[in-house]
Amino acid sequence: MVTLAVVNQKGGVGKTTVALGIAEAACAAGHSVLVVDLDPQSNASAGLGVWNASPNIDGVLADATPGAALATVVSSSWPPDGPCPQLVPGSYALASREPQMAADLVGAQDRLRIALAGVNHDLVLIDCPPSLGLLCINGLFAADRALVVTEPAAWAADGVDLMRSTINRVAQRQGTPTVAGVVLNRVGRTRDNAYWAQQLAERFVTELMPPIPQRAAIAEASGQSRPLRALGRRPGAPEAVQAFDELWADLQRRLG
Repeated sequence: MVTLAVVNQKGGVGKTTVALGIAEAACAAGHSVLVVDLDPQSNASAGLGVWNASPNIDGVLADATPGAALATVVSSSWPPDGPCPQLVPGSYALASREPQMAADLVGAQDRLRIALAGVNHDLVLIDCPPSLGLLCINGLFAADRALVVTEPAAWAADGVDLMRSTINRVAQRQGTPTVAGVVLNRVGRTRDNAYWAQQLAERFVTELMPPIPQRAAIAEASGQSRPLRALGRRPGAPEAVQAFDELWADLQRRLG
């Protein structure tokens, strides 16, 4: 089993979209996948067709006992004849859970790691919130590797460096996670887009992974709570499926 935290301290880069795309690709390749929705916005849960589930991740972090996450696992609502990851559902209550955990002087940073004991999926994807707060730190403490998602835009490289620094600080405490790579998301065809993509490629030569193109089909699949494969031959869908399959293949190689 590999546990992968999907991270960026900045919102709006498509981190959840990348997490779900990887989940779909891994499931389609025959792997068992568990998505842990650690973001108070619960977009990963919505993308998998699960809303207002109870029990959920908030209770998991409140309980903080070994294996607490196992009782919350549900199947996604994606079509059963295609890739269908499982989920530890998110909760809007996480917004108030974080300050409560901060008041705990002992063990506030590794509640999720403890709660995931006994999970035996091939791949566990932790969709972390867009911050460097205690929820994100819990995701990093629970992970073997971390995947940084960014986009071709000004100051994106600085954001990646900041996130890598946080990952390295956690790794100094417990040996993990290490950076699996950097995913460049929403790569378009404009001149500005191409310029910033080139800047990132030059700065993160060995860490940059196969990019994800900006395609309306990706947003459509998320908005409909469906996998990309369910869109069939709709414009952009086959290209997006191929991009995530290539990303998953590269990620597998990096994960060893």
